[in-house]
Amino acid sequence: MDADAQIALSAALDRMWAVHLPELQGRVDVLESAAQAFAAGPLSVDRQLAAQAAAHKLAGVLGTFGLTRGTVLARELEIMYSRQDDRKSDAAERLNAIAAELRTIVSSRK
Repeated sequence: MDADAQIALSAALDRMWAVHLPELQGRVDVLESAAQAFAAGPLSVDRQLAAQAAAHKLAGVLGTFGLTRGTVLARELEIMYSRQDDRKSDAAERLNAIAAELRTIVSSRK
């Protein structure tokens, strides 16, 4: 790919990021909220499914924008939320830590 094409592709990705940023931030909001709720007790099925879906969607989108670490973290959350019987004591702490790191990743991409 020549330099002009790379510049055009980069600009197009930046525009797409700007358009979809509120939606991405909303997905992170869902994950942060679910992590906080999980710390207080079991999640409702609806909240668990919403968190799993938000994580799944983030995993794909972040990879599109070259945010590989974000994809890995989002996939980890997706797996954690898919396990209805996973109630390890350290799970709440991990859910919060991943959601916070995803917030940082999303917020730091310009």
